[in-house]
Amino acid sequence: MLTPDDFIRALDWMGTVVFALSGVLIARRLQMDGFGLLVLASVTAIGGGTIRDLVLGIRPVFWVTQSHYLVLIVVTCALAIPLARLLSRAKVAWLLLHADALGLATFTAIGANKALSVGAPAIVAVGMGVLTGVGGGVIRDVLAREVPMVLCREVYATACIAGGIVLTAVHAWTGQSLPAMLGGMLTTWLIRLAALRWHWHLPTFGGLDPDESR
Repeated sequence: MLTPDDFIRALDWMGTVVFALSGVLIARRLQMDGFGLLVLASVTAIGGGTIRDLVLGIRPVFWVTQSHYLVLIVVTCALAIPLARLLSRAKVAWLLLHADALGLATFTAIGANKALSVGAPAIVAVGMGVLTGVGGGVIRDVLAREVPMVLCREVYATACIAGGIVLTAVHAWTGQSLPAMLGGMLTTWLIRLAALRWHWHLPTFGGLDPDESR
């Protein structure tokens, strides 16, 4: 019978595969070689979780003692390369955005739940959820010489914050990890998909003339 821990582990593996796939798709778009593709997939899949564990003082970081995460990344790369070649640029762009949204939601929930499991307060758990969700993508985009989505007008980190708040609230109410994670994950995912569908953006200060602010 599938236990809550088994389900959480399955979500973590799914997030690893999905984020690795998003790294592969960007590497394919930039015409990187095999090593560059593997690096981009790896930092996307485990970068956020690595930073999270370091901040929380968890040693060693998760993938050092659980090498199946690295195996998942390599297998994902091997399977995704021939499939990506069959897709048009438009389909790659669509798949990248939606794979990234699913990975974002999954890792936000994983990160917030892990912080709660080591006794972190709710506000720290929300921050760790955001860090886990966006950290790998930020590293990926920097290596790809692109402006990270979290620093643009995209409703991205905002979706993580909303999901983290829902997760910590449900966890405080029920005392159970699984419904809290599902609630947080669903919240982040739906907000991100809605932002993609209806082109939601955050306000910026880009149009403000410095002289006008005086």
